[in-house]
Amino acid sequence: MTTTTASAITSSTATSGGNISSDGGSAVTVRGVCWGTTSNPTITGSKTSDATGTGSFTSTITGLTPGVTYYIRAYATNSIGTAYGNEITASATAVIPVLSTIAASAITSSTATSGGNIQSNGGAAVTVCGVCWGTATNPTTALSTKTTDGSLTGSYITGSITGLTPGTTYYVRAYATNSIGTGYGNEITLITTAVIPALTTTAVSAITSSTATSGGNITSDGGATVTARGVCWSTSSGPTTANSKTTDASGTGSFTSTITGLTTGTTYYAKAYATNSIGTAYGNEISFATTNCTVVTNSGLTYGTVTDVDGNVYKTITIGTQTWMAENLRTAKYRNGEAISNVTDGTAWSTLSTGAYCNFNNATNNCTYFGKLYNYYALSDARNVAPTGWHIPTDTEWQTLDDYLTNNGYLFAGTSNGIAKALASTSGWTTSGTAGYVGNNQTTNNSSGFTAAPVGYRVPAGTFSAVSENYGYWWSSTVRTGFSEVWNRYMFFDRVNLNRANFSMNYGFSVRCVKD
Repeated sequence: MTTTTASAITSSTATSGGNISSDGGSAVTVRGVCWGTTSNPTITGSKTSDATGTGSFTSTITGLTPGVTYYIRAYATNSIGTAYGNEITASATAVIPVLSTIAASAITSSTATSGGNIQSNGGAAVTVCGVCWGTATNPTTALSTKTTDGSLTGSYITGSITGLTPGTTYYVRAYATNSIGTGYGNEITLITTAVIPALTTTAVSAITSSTATSGGNITSDGGATVTARGVCWSTSSGPTTANSKTTDASGTGSFTSTITGLTTGTTYYAKAYATNSIGTAYGNEISFATTNCTVVTNSGLTYGTVTDVDGNVYKTITIGTQTWMAENLRTAKYRNGEAISNVTDGTAWSTLSTGAYCNFNNATNNCTYFGKLYNYYALSDARNVAPTGWHIPTDTEWQTLDDYLTNNGYLFAGTSNGIAKALASTSGWTTSGTAGYVGNNQTTNNSSGFTAAPVGYRVPAGTFSAVSENYGYWWSSTVRTGFSEVWNRYMFFDRVNLNRANFSMNYGFSVRCVKD
């Protein structure tokens, strides 16, 4: 008899058989093939049983191990004994490794431990193994998030699952690679532990005597939803949410907080905060000082109010037959809601022929009483800067104010004019040891309630007066006849009068409005 060459070889099966040319004079009672991993296999090992008789037959060989070489012989048995055909060899095809994934352990907010158990190398040596992971199911080695643990066999553990995000579900599979390809173990999941959020504090801006603006940027919620965020502050370092605080919605990202209820001229310490189910985290601490420049009106008089389109509320005072704003205009919008250009660059300011405003010295923490400085083009714009029911005073209306105060007992004693004392705010002016000094070394009393504040001015070249506390300048709406100049009123810290002059339209002066 002969053995048929093996065919249809897979990782676990093959086809062979034999041809019995003679039964030896006794009937063949069993025939087939036998095989093993050593030469000269016999029927005491693995075999098939493929009917009886002589002639050709086919045998299906099963249960092979991938990548292993087998020795095969046909056999036939009669009453005399068993005969074998010639020996052939066949190698089962190699396959990818077979393995399982070890459950995750030692889970923290950013790391975990897992591994794998390689049950079979697939008939080819494992060249590399490890674990791979991701936030989507069925992670593969195509991801950069994997370990590389060498050519191991059997069970292995890796402690190198790193770079995880707190409070996040990850999918993990062990893998092993041989010359055929990469096999994966079963998929497991792990959830990293949540931590407190990560955030920074936004620099403080828009500082006034009682308010400021800050906020924060929450770069990570720590793996648990941020349920509260804001800014906390105190007059001592290390503020917490047990101190004064804002509450500014929830979630991550940037937010803005309005800090209120501050005391004039006081240093504060502030930190952004964010709270999740794990606890409260704080941003970096910053300090700032409120301005010492509250509008000080005359407490003995009765003031009204008016609100501009920007939402700014101003005190108003009736003097004679006129009602004036008792504060400088500080709107950044025209009456129709359109923005007035904020021009900080000096060169750009010098070439303007359209409306613009600025803060003195372009300060971000402009005092309430400073208001804004406007060029004349903003005042003459048809969109109107004055609140509804109010307007920019004419030169004549300024003179009416001057005449009323002059003729009704508001002069400095012993002078023929000197109404500056009655007009000036009792704070803010340059002093020589006496608060509110304006002219003749006498203390102001703001008896008119007008509360004129020294806030400086901007020249057409774009620079600012050196000392704001020395001067107050206010526009009128009246252009000087025959000139590109406008009448205005001004006060100096060392003069007793409300003075009249004319200046070009590119100056930056304060604005007081009078009621229609």
